[in-house]
Amino acid sequence: MSTDSNVNSLYRDPENGVLPKVDFSLDLTRAALVVIDPQVDFLSEKGVTWPLVGNSVTENGVVGHLEQLFAASKQAGIAVVISPHYYYPCDHTWEHGGPLEKMMHDVGMFDRTSPLDLTGFDGSGADFMPQYKPYILDGKTIICSPHKIYGPQTNDLTLQLRKQGVSQVILAGMAANLCVESHLRDLVEQGFEVIVVRDATAAPQVPEGDGYQAALINYRFIAHGLWTTAQVLEQLQSR
Repeated sequence: MSTDSNVNSLYRDPENGVLPKVDFSLDLTRAALVVIDPQVDFLSEKGVTWPLVGNSVTENGVVGHLEQLFAASKQAGIAVVISPHYYYPCDHTWEHGGPLEKMMHDVGMFDRTSPLDLTGFDGSGADFMPQYKPYILDGKTIICSPHKIYGPQTNDLTLQLRKQGVSQVILAGMAANLCVESHLRDLVEQGFEVIVVRDATAAPQVPEGDGYQAALINYRFIAHGLWTTAQVLEQLQSR
């Protein structure tokens, strides 16, 4: 039997292709919604990255879907956790960085004056989208320290999840092929079950390629589930 035949006979999933579907069940007693970078610079026409991500954000309905996820998660009583992205003046003195890091620093993405000073923060590109603030600033949502490049290795996300007894993560936010994928990879390595909400994320579209499409391929290989917002809402509202 050929290699291709072996793959087809052993692993082909009629609905999902070669990769088998994972038997995952959402348990609200140990689940959390984790939203990455729900900030103006990514999700608003006023944001500095809108020329790169705007079409993808709009096509996926990300802004509205994130609000639905916030509301349903609060109603269901699960933990809601934000992993934000901020840059302070000291971060602009880094001696090296990749091309996207350079771009973020050059355009002032997520810039704040200081870790302790909120001067100019309200309504800035680093601020949260205004429609999310009632959910994020309710005194219950966990706002982690900022991640600095893409993954959560530089913030306290994993600690906060462990302290809340969370072992399942509903993952959404920006950007699909960068911070979301990096968070997904690290959380899986840390032993969490992770569902990615495919229409509550988006990515840059550049001459080198469509970051969103690239991310979807890797999500399918890595995540325990790749759900739509509607599927997540059904699970949250039926339990």
